[in-house]
Amino acid sequence: MRHDPSTPVDFWFDPTCPWAWLTSRWILEVADRRPLAVRWHLMSLTVLNEGRADLPERWHRDLAVRLEPVRVCAAAEQEYGNEVLGRLYTELGTRFHLEKAPKERRTYAAALTAAGLDPGLAEAAGSTAFDAAVRASHDDGVGRVGTDVGTPVVAVGDVAFFGPVVTPAPHGEAAVRLWDGVLAVAGTDGFFELKRTRTRDPIFD
Repeated sequence: MRHDPSTPVDFWFDPTCPWAWLTSRWILEVADRRPLAVRWHLMSLTVLNEGRADLPERWHRDLAVRLEPVRVCAAAEQEYGNEVLGRLYTELGTRFHLEKAPKERRTYAAALTAAGLDPGLAEAAGSTAFDAAVRASHDDGVGRVGTDVGTPVVAVGDVAFFGPVVTPAPHGEAAVRLWDGVLAVAGTDGFFELKRTRTRDPIFD
């Protein structure tokens, strides 16, 4: 019996972004129905927005906190390898977006434990030791689509794009239809943008 080879899909995420979380759940839904091999990579809303004088001070404080779980992910990747990022992302995202847990070391340690990783890596939240690795991964993802984007960035072969931004995350055949459509438009030479104003907040189901 012939088996179709898996399609590599590279997904850059910030674990604190609710929109990236919804897109990631959609990608996993598609991967249940199509032969996809999803590889997870870090990007950072903090890095993306650094130096922006138009943001109020409270946003800069929030962005500083958002860097903490990204650092924890980078520490886990360095300790265990890239293959652990997917399950750690699921544990962090479940706590942040579904359980509304605070971004603090106790939450990071619980997610690490649930992912089968050393909870002591939560201490990386306050360390700059992994910032260079975070920035390198972030620059790799953003370099494929340009700086006028947010999270997530998705790459399929030579085709890379921001998003899609969608809520709630489609399930079943609806997820597959969206996948086929996104690849069709993103792979069209000269296509750059398709957008409309968001009229609802993230819906987690």
